[in-house]
Amino acid sequence: MLSLAIFVVAPISEAWAKGKRGPVTNLPLPRYVSMKASEGNVRRGPSLTHRIDWVFKRRGMPLEITAEYGHWRRVRDQDGAGGWVHYALLSGVRTVLIQEDMLTVHAHPNPQAPITAAFEYGVVARLGECAEAWCEITAGGYSGWAPKSKLWGVAPEEVRD
Repeated sequence: MLSLAIFVVAPISEAWAKGKRGPVTNLPLPRYVSMKASEGNVRRGPSLTHRIDWVFKRRGMPLEITAEYGHWRRVRDQDGAGGWVHYALLSGVRTVLIQEDMLTVHAHPNPQAPITAAFEYGVVARLGECAEAWCEITAGGYSGWAPKSKLWGVAPEEVRD
């Protein structure tokens, strides 16, 4: 008798995922990470036998982990595109994508504070501290505070020291 195992990957709603922990790492789901490698295969399922749907080609790009299975993490990018990536291609270093063209960053988390730089849409920046509505970011040797709502890769309620 032949038995067939089918692995079904259903989308995880954010409501369901709130407060959940990954079965492999016991870390919160969903959570943000970044691409450690400059290239990473994105597969249809969590194994090398699954088809490669596309390749992420941007080191440091922020990704959201929505599920875990062994050494594999299901991720999605800012456009919602995603799939399964081997955990060795991911880093815990936090980055964000700038979501507004020529986004001004300030010396302090205040819109009246002096402007320290302006970043183009799509720039990958390193994430530092985050207060209720602002995050400190660094890219290209420049740093400052930006409104959290203009960044992808950080949760709206997330606070970081």
